[in-house]
Amino acid sequence: MNEVAEQKAAPATGSAELRPFTYKASDADLADLRRRIEATRWPDAETVKDSKQGVQLATIQKLAQHWATKHDWRKVEERINAVPNFITNIDGLDFHFMHIRSKHENAFPLLIAHGWPGSIIEQMKIIGPLTDPTAHGGTEADAFHLVIPSMPGYGFSARPTTTGWDPVRIAAAYNTLMPRLGYKKWGAAGGDWGAIVVEQMALKTPPGLVGIHTNMANVVPPDLDKKLFIGEPVPSDLTGDEKKAADQLHEFYRHIGYALLMGDRPQTLTGLTDSPVGLAAFMIDHDPVSYDMIARSINGTPEGLTPDDVLDNITLFWLTNTAISAGRLYWENKVPFFAVKGVTIPVAVSAFPDELFQAPKSWAEKAYPKLVHYNRLPKGGHFAAWEQPKYYSEEIRAGFKTLR
Repeated sequence: MNEVAEQKAAPATGSAELRPFTYKASDADLADLRRRIEATRWPDAETVKDSKQGVQLATIQKLAQHWATKHDWRKVEERINAVPNFITNIDGLDFHFMHIRSKHENAFPLLIAHGWPGSIIEQMKIIGPLTDPTAHGGTEADAFHLVIPSMPGYGFSARPTTTGWDPVRIAAAYNTLMPRLGYKKWGAAGGDWGAIVVEQMALKTPPGLVGIHTNMANVVPPDLDKKLFIGEPVPSDLTGDEKKAADQLHEFYRHIGYALLMGDRPQTLTGLTDSPVGLAAFMIDHDPVSYDMIARSINGTPEGLTPDDVLDNITLFWLTNTAISAGRLYWENKVPFFAVKGVTIPVAVSAFPDELFQAPKSWAEKAYPKLVHYNRLPKGGHFAAWEQPKYYSEEIRAGFKTLR
């Protein structure tokens, strides 16, 4: 199987040049994918009536059937190639990124960082609302120029062949990318790993970065985070919103087997590069709340993500053979996921109810001394831009309103 069937970009030179990029998977790779899906050897069904044991057999079988018979990767390719894509070399590694400039002259430059098991697919729905706000209920003053990079080892970016590509180094690369594109002033936003990366960007305080937006705020008091991680009871002296957040995080920490595996022995997960259905099951079980939402969609209930949304992202991982290289980020990481990092530049926080925890305003105010925006949303979860693009776009507009 080819890693990338047809990938058009000039050869790497190690310089700061920007090389236009397009992608097309081969017919042979797509046929091989379908064959592998249809040849899946299925496990026994779970012995419970719910998802306590993980991805349910009937659910993954429905998703696989849709993948083999209805999902159209060519439509995804068209959407990717419909916007400007580039490759540039930073710190010895080729980075892929989308760069979509608004038609509005005073648009604000914004880098949006994805996480795991995400990719550039997560941000595709917000490109229109943010770059062309007048067509999506906004004004010219709401316009953004968007830069959407693929993390090292993810999608179309190069897969590191040496150690060291952790969130701190990725943040440094992103802080290099924005000035390279000619921007003297910009913002950054992210969720999941992207939230951690943009905080690391902020900690470096580059002169052009005026503020960040996060939908997975790193605001948990460090001592509390440590207690919750090892399973100690939620303290009784928390406020209502704080207790809710601690309860959510306490529950999530009971279901992080995927992160522990990738953080300890990512190379052992070889089966993810050999079985597309195995890869799909592993990727949709990020956390119980997100999985239940995705499972409802697969089983016919309209949700923020459709089966095709989910398969668009999984197929990108499959075709680029990046399941293991993406997972190594967990092995490389040395910073806590949710604890306070010490960011001092302006921060906007969007607290979605079905995030791993809904960040309380009291924690956000302590973690971010320059909190410029905080809002609790009525709907949405861990993949906010992907699940609720309207809410997310509105939050980005509000978060950077005073920083543009």
